[in-house]
Amino acid sequence: MAKANPLQEQLLKAGLVKKSQVSQAAREQVKARHGKAPVAPTDSQRDAGRLRAEKAERDRALEAERKEKNRLQELQAQVRQIIESNRVKREGESEYRFNDGTVIRTMLVNEVLRRQLAVGSLVIVRLGEGFELVPRAAADKIRERDPAAIVLDNGKDRAATIEPSTGNADDDAYYAQFQVPDDLIW
Repeated sequence: MAKANPLQEQLLKAGLVKKSQVSQAAREQVKARHGKAPVAPTDSQRDAGRLRAEKAERDRALEAERKEKNRLQELQAQVRQIIESNRVKREGESEYRFNDGTVIRTMLVNEVLRRQLAVGSLVIVRLGEGFELVPRAAADKIRERDPAAIVLDNGKDRAATIEPSTGNADDDAYYAQFQVPDDLIW
């Protein structure tokens, strides 16, 4: 049995406590010294655990955001490399106009390039602040990585595109007989 401290002995002699109470207190003191008893976490320990969990969650979110940013940068680098390695040399004195969102842009091309643009074998893509011509195969690779880089593609799914209707079937039927050329210079 653990040795009782002098206060416990005095309380026992005075008859204020029983011997079983003294021995129970001695056992609890021994357990506390040896750390065998489970200790309930304090408020500060719970707060520290909660803060660690929150920090881990923030770190995971930041890591996911960083990985997504790196993935997008890698895709942009791939698009830039595809464009630079497959661009077609532009030459000619004829202006070719195309829409870039709400702005009309102009590019100088020759008749061969104009015909290729009209049938869709060449595609206009954005490279930084400028524009380049690339063949259809390269444009398909670019579209997989960044569809926003494609500025003008006259050959994409011509059969699948639906002509806009004016709402008047008679007018649509009448004007359907007039074909608008793809290489219209405007």
